[in-house]
Amino acid sequence: MKKSALYIITSIVLLLNSCVNNYAKDQLAAADFDAKIKELPKSILIDVRTPEEYSKGHLQNALNMDWNDGAFEDQVSKLDKTQPVFVYCLSGARSGAAATKMRTDGFVKVYELSGGIMKWRGANLPETTETTAAKPAGMTNEQFTALLNSDKLVLIDFYADWCGPCKKMKPYLEEISTDMKDKVEVIRINADDNQELCKSLNIDALPTLHLYKNKQLAWSNVGYIEKADVVAKLK
Repeated sequence: MKKSALYIITSIVLLLNSCVNNYAKDQLAAADFDAKIKELPKSILIDVRTPEEYSKGHLQNALNMDWNDGAFEDQVSKLDKTQPVFVYCLSGARSGAAATKMRTDGFVKVYELSGGIMKWRGANLPETTETTAAKPAGMTNEQFTALLNSDKLVLIDFYADWCGPCKKMKPYLEEISTDMKDKVEVIRINADDNQELCKSLNIDALPTLHLYKNKQLAWSNVGYIEKADVVAKLK
């Protein structure tokens, strides 16, 4: 009886590990994601960001199905589950959740863009707006350099409105801006509205903090970080 139970548990563990490994293989870096799309040109490509994000730049031929919209499940249910599907978002969190949901619902192959469109842009791969509206010009490198012309420390926060960790960090960055105003200048830069600047600075993940001292980059951090850790770098 004990041997039978052990066999069942071992089998389940092996099956779960196999599934995890298979899904990991479907998380592709930007260049590989691009190559796989070209290899499977008839596949469906889904952008699971908001319509506003989508309008500021997306992959060619991508369908916009907002993961946070109540209509998402109904929209994807109309797709052929036997065909490969490609999904992406800003940095990978929403597309990862969408891919997991789709696999659970029976989609046989779902490819994810690892790191989202931020990594795509960082790899200098093409995107489109498919609209007559002009894309925001964004901040130039000269304008960015001018922001660093300060006797204080300059803390740059590269963020997006749709980035969960960015939203979580915003309140304490505003507190730092007020409480340490004599020593630190905090500047927030929207990555969606300043795509060319982010490319030139190799900002390919959010949130990203850059700390400048005397116009020189003194410290940087990618991803969520606690307030105390940021303050420690400012002292």
